[in-house]
Amino acid sequence: MVICFLLGFAIGFFVFCNFISSFMQGFLHSFLVNNSFLASSGGPPSYPVLGCLISFYKNRRRLLDWYTDLLSESPRQTIVVRRLGARRTVVTANPANVEHILRTNFNNFPKGKPFTEILGDLLGCGIFNVDGELWSTQRKLASHEFSTKSLREFVMKTLQEEVDDRLVPLLESAMETDEVLDLQDVFRRFAFDSVCKVSLGYDPCCLDLSKPAPPLVKAFDTASEISAMRGMAPMFVVWKLKRALNVGSEKKLKEAIELVHGCVVEIIRNKKKALEETKAKSGAFAGVVGGEDLLSRLLSAGHEEEVVRDMVISFIMAGRDTTSSAMTWMFWLLSKHQNAEQMMVREVESMLNNGRNGFDFETLKEMNCVKACICESMRLYPPVAWDSKHALNDDVLPDGTFVGKGDRVTYFPYGMGRMEALWGKDWFEFKPDRWFREPGGENGLLKPISPFMFPVFQAGPRVCLGKEMAFIQMKYVVASIVKQFEIRAVNGDQPVFVPLLTGHMAGGLNVTVKRRELK
Repeated sequence: MVICFLLGFAIGFFVFCNFISSFMQGFLHSFLVNNSFLASSGGPPSYPVLGCLISFYKNRRRLLDWYTDLLSESPRQTIVVRRLGARRTVVTANPANVEHILRTNFNNFPKGKPFTEILGDLLGCGIFNVDGELWSTQRKLASHEFSTKSLREFVMKTLQEEVDDRLVPLLESAMETDEVLDLQDVFRRFAFDSVCKVSLGYDPCCLDLSKPAPPLVKAFDTASEISAMRGMAPMFVVWKLKRALNVGSEKKLKEAIELVHGCVVEIIRNKKKALEETKAKSGAFAGVVGGEDLLSRLLSAGHEEEVVRDMVISFIMAGRDTTSSAMTWMFWLLSKHQNAEQMMVREVESMLNNGRNGFDFETLKEMNCVKACICESMRLYPPVAWDSKHALNDDVLPDGTFVGKGDRVTYFPYGMGRMEALWGKDWFEFKPDRWFREPGGENGLLKPISPFMFPVFQAGPRVCLGKEMAFIQMKYVVASIVKQFEIRAVNGDQPVFVPLLTGHMAGGLNVTVKRRELK
């Protein structure tokens, strides 16, 4: 009886929201404008009790561009959003504010319980979803592992295997058969294979397109998509009610998370058993395959199963979707801007013609043209469109915006890449040149850009530990492709950027593959 009542309440609530949006919007707007209840210039219309719920609901399918438009109109590139059922939210594209949040007053802006609730079911107590001492402990542990030379060498070895033995043959096959490939799907499969090898020492073989994607991959997709939708819900009470009743999307999320956790735990237990067998044989906790993957390292250090599970799930989530998103959007942009593509080709050919045998770590670090194109792509289409913190105490941002205790504070890389105040009147153009010290400075030095103006890897104490590894991976893949193939988008229309946990391209990126004619 109670369940029926709650279900009836949930359905009635959705009907009420639609009623408010469609039938009462005109009346409320007219009445409240006349009575001066609208928010100050640059922010969304905000009404008593409802806040900006009407505008939010109306723009729910274009939140990124809506926020960007509002921020562009704001003299401080900061807006305040109030809506029924949610905390007061400060959204900013102001680099001074971003630096204050991510570094200067870092301790006052943790992720906070409202945020960790959204991803808590999936990521548990993993490094990307915790604060305080638990975060600090995991950060120190992960920082040590990411800085080891042996992990770097293992990453390079994994990249070579995945690119040379799987990715390149797949592209050659598509070229020979004139097959249209979904490059986004290919990159996601490639990234999942790579990150699972590095994080778990496990090979899911996703790049074999003749086989269906493993259940773990589909479960990751489902879990990340529904978790992201929680964060964009007009009112959080809706998804919390659905979770309590175990219905709809929340039921699917629960099933997906159970599968992800179950698969990862099984891999952990098998790895632990293999490590123990190796230890018994060798008399040392040497690990499997030299203990090169992160899982072997974490288990060798004696960490608990649940802690290890949450950490590696966080690494997989971050390592898979971010690099695949960045490369997808970059190849779409290169398809439209072939002069930038040629600039990269010349750089890659020049380095290989200088007697270098393939792409080693040092060669990849020197690829400034490739890095400039990657950065310019991520400026326009950042893998993580926005990120939020929650204030522990009252504060005032550098631009004078008041932040109350418990307020949500969101810095907005997607909008920041579109601010004329930051990038000039040509912000909408794909111009890798803007990253060089001198215009047209091909093969020149890259100019330093503040991480608080370009926070695609966060900044400050929580800056992404895998930032350099991510650049190395993307450079390796991009350089390997452009030196051999011409990738061209089939559809010339502007793709839709969908901001889930990471931004992806709606409908994928369908491309043709041709052999590059080297000059």
